[in-house]
Amino acid sequence: MRVRSLLNSGRLLPVNDIAIDLGTANTLVYVRGEGIVLNEPSVVAVDRSNGRMLGVGLEAKRMLGRTPSGIEAVRPMKDGVIADVDTTERMLRYFLKQVTARRVFKLKPRVVVGVPSGITELERRAVRAAAAAAGAKQVYMVDEPMAAAIGVGLPVETPTGNMVIDVGGGTTEIAVIALGGIVSNTSIRVGGDEMDGAILTFLRKNYNLLIGEATAEMIKIQIGSAYPMGEEREMDVKGRDLVSGIPKTVRIHSEEIRECIQEPVQQIVEAVRRALEITPPELASDIVDRGIVMTGGGSLIRGLDRLLAEETSLPIHLDEEPLTCVVRGCGRILDDMAKYRGVLVS
Repeated sequence: MRVRSLLNSGRLLPVNDIAIDLGTANTLVYVRGEGIVLNEPSVVAVDRSNGRMLGVGLEAKRMLGRTPSGIEAVRPMKDGVIADVDTTERMLRYFLKQVTARRVFKLKPRVVVGVPSGITELERRAVRAAAAAAGAKQVYMVDEPMAAAIGVGLPVETPTGNMVIDVGGGTTEIAVIALGGIVSNTSIRVGGDEMDGAILTFLRKNYNLLIGEATAEMIKIQIGSAYPMGEEREMDVKGRDLVSGIPKTVRIHSEEIRECIQEPVQQIVEAVRRALEITPPELASDIVDRGIVMTGGGSLIRGLDRLLAEETSLPIHLDEEPLTCVVRGCGRILDDMAKYRGVLVS
């Protein structure tokens, strides 16, 4: 209530701690004492002639597939890691400027960033450099499965085994956590983006229809499913006919989409199986009792939890707000650095 009254009065708030979920699809920012203050797509629109940024976040995402030759809308994050360091740095600078516009920083902020557990040291350095260049005093990193587990409230510091599946845009992370550390983890560069790509390929091959990334994502959200749900859906999809070159509309069904995304879905299922195979037996018994928690935006595809429950014969719990689990976990780490210092990489 105190924070809200200060905001409403227009006074500037002193803050020194920020948490960032720098995702392939979306970037979320948490400010200590306020919660999640920014949730924007990880997209940047750039003028090709001079490199000037023309739009960031949602504004830039609306330009995907619609830009003239002189403008390029790019996603600087790929497969959960930085593909374009300079553009990522500029995007981070912009987001942090948005966050700090009504706030006063006594010092440069401490920043906690969630990163995929399977990235290389070179990729970690790229994340650290981008955050530091964007204005961070100290940059700490935490593996995304650990952050997600903390975000959903799992007792990660106890000897009890907790298993988390974090399905993001570019990566899927499966980790078994106990005593404040990751005991075993499996990371694959498969997520929501691969499902979008499978839909693009399916429509091109079967309907001679060319569509954009945004349309593929909309199809996945509206009628996509990983498991038969009883109620099948259909929708009209507009695109360009590859034969005639003329725009046309086709009607597609949810069964078709379920079939075409089977390959990335099965890769996720196989990764979960591999993670269970390498889990120590004492922790495996805990997972039988407690089940598996699913987080990340990719877990929202209908029926994925039911498919995993059938394939593993284990209870699957889908968090109520899977998109925000990682940044919520990073925020909890900021709130109690002494308790969670062991999970951080400085």
